[in-house]
Formats: sequence, structure tokens, C-alpha cells
Amino acid sequence: MWPLYAAGFTTAFGAHGIAANLGALSGDAVTSLLVLGGLLALYDGAEILLKPIFGTLADRIGARPVLLGGLAAFAAASAGYVVIDDPGWLWAARLGQGAAASAFSPSASALVARLNPAAKQGRAFGSYGFHKSIGYTLGPLLGGVLVWAGGLRLLFAVLAVLGAAVALWALLVVPAPAPLPKARQTLLDLARRLADPVFLGPTAALAAATAALSVGVGFLPVSGSSAGLGAVATGAAVSVLAACAALVQPAAGRALDAGRLTVRTGLGAGLLLTAAGLGCATIPGLAGVLAAAVLIGAGTGLITPLGFAALATATPQARLGQTMGAAELGRELGDAGGPLLVAGVATLAGLASGYAALAVLLAAGTALAFALGRRSAPASPPG
Repeated sequence: MWPLYAAGFTTAFGAHGIAANLGALSGDAVTSLLVLGGLLALYDGAEILLKPIFGTLADRIGARPVLLGGLAAFAAASAGYVVIDDPGWLWAARLGQGAAASAFSPSASALVARLNPAAKQGRAFGSYGFHKSIGYTLGPLLGGVLVWAGGLRLLFAVLAVLGAAVALWALLVVPAPAPLPKARQTLLDLARRLADPVFLGPTAALAAATAALSVGVGFLPVSGSSAGLGAVATGAAVSVLAACAALVQPAAGRALDAGRLTVRTGLGAGLLLTAAGLGCATIPGLAGVLAAAVLIGAGTGLITPLGFAALATATPQARLGQTMGAAELGRELGDAGGPLLVAGVATLAGLASGYAALAVLLAAGTALAFALGRRSAPASPPG
């Protein structure tokens, strides 16, 4: 499992480490905010388009080859900008990293599900989510240190070495699960399966959690700055959010496996906590920012392992890659949609109203989680 956890760390560290430090480049590479926005969107855009495709490919040829190929491609794309320090190669490297992450991220999730019995899915995904959260937390900090020490090329060099090392580790350690027989699937069959509440309930909760997390990371510093807080205080608040999300995930997974928590209750409680955190974000000052960070982090940390464990246990193992790719697509849409919603409302009525709008949506989603969650955690995986 450790190489799979390392793969999760790699995609998170690579995404946030570079995104948080692109603005530190010289003017010949990032010449405007529009260019910066394009470079930021390139990674996520590739993931939105390609994750479902690579997830389906993982079902067809096996998750392990797609995992290894994605990690190797990530290392190669990162090394490209190290070798050729050119703005055009920066765009190509960023696109290549996003495409590669689209391959190894859903494949790693599928292998986490395949290599663990149903009774340990919660713990496995809790640990996987913990290591991804550590990557999100350390990415901006360590990435900033690396850019300060040697420029953006040093950060890309570290990512190239990291991707290659994890690929080699996975090659030596991660077993190849036995192929599973698959019934022929039409597009109509796929549409029916993805429209099933067993898929939609956990995926909607995961998308909502990712939307709130993205809003917290992006907008809580704005709220802190408006309240007169310094960069250190607002940065600490974001770190608290990420740390809470990281710490809660393994505990939530263990509680699910032990029967102390159900998917329905956990997803509903996580959505309520997250909505409460967004509500606290409307309170001016340090108290509001910190309360929001703690509650949003705890709520998203509760939702993430339960959502993925529910999907893993409710999906035929021969379709795990496809399901995980589609679920990751839902998360990416939440990652983009949450900030867009808050920013749009904030433009018209202020940032507090933006937080409130997303909080209302999440609170309404709680009813959906309770209505659909009863079907989301079967006693044993089908097929």
C-alpha cells in the first residue's frame, strides 16, 4: 500500500506545490494574470478531460500498468522543463503533468480498493486520503522553499525524481491483481450505473467536499486579510484546514470499518460540519477564520474516505477504474465550481454572501446524503 499512498502524495504535492509558486517566476514566463490563470487551469483541465478515460483504460488493461505509466509520464513531463528552460516548455510540462496525474490517480484509487477486503476499505482510503492531504499541505511550503533556493526548475527536478522513485517503488512492490471477467457494457449500461444513487450520492458528497476545501484554501486568506490579519496568520489558518482534513480521514475510515459509523451518517455529518464551517467564515476576524478552517477541514476529512469506500464496496471490481475516474471527475468539477460560485455571488453581494450560498447548497445536500446513503454501503462488494 505504501507506494500507492506515495502516488497520492505525489499528485497532491505536484498540483499545489507548483500552483502556489508559479507567480514567483520571472516576467518572461508569466507575463500577466491571464497567463498565470491559464497555467493553473491547464493541470485541472487535463484531469477533468482524461480521468474517466484512464479509469476505463485501467479496467481494460489493469490498474497497475496505468499507474506505472502515469508515474513515469509525470517524471518525464517534469524533467522536460528542467532540461529546457523555456516558457513554451513550461506549458507543455504542466499539461503533461496533468495528463499523467489523470492516469495514475484513479489507478491508485482502484488498486487501493482491489488490494483491500471490504471490511478494510474505510481504513485504506482514510490512509490514502491522509497522505494526499499531507501533499496538499506541504506542497506550497516545500515548493516555496525549493523555488527560493533554486527557482522553479529545481521544483520540477524534485518532482521528476519523486515521480520516477514512486514508479520504481510501485514496480517492485505493488502486485498486479488477477484480471477479472467483465460483461460487455454499452453506453446505456454505463449511463444507468453512473446515474444510480449508489454512485451519485457519494460522488455528490465528494464534489461538495472538494468545492468547500477549494473555497477554504482560496478565500479564507482573503477574509483574513480583509479583517487586518497578516500573511502568517492567514497562512496558518489554511494549514489548520489541511491538517484537520489529514488527521480526520484515518480516524473516519477506522470508525467505518469497525461499524461505529455508517456511510449515511458520516456523509451527512461531514456535509453539516462543512456547511457550518462556511457559515463561520462569514464571521469577521481571526475567530471566524480559524473556526471555518477547523470545521471545513474536519467535514471534508470525514466525507472523503467514506465516499470512496462506499464507491469501492458498491462497484463490481472489474469496473473500479471507471468508477474511480468518474468520481475523480466529480471532485474536479467541485474543485472548479465551488470557487466560481463563491466568486460570482461575492461579486454581486460580498464574500460573506458567497460563503453563505455554498453553505446552503451543502446543507441541502445533507438531506440527499441521508436519503441515498442507505444504499451506498452494501455488506460485501458485488461481483
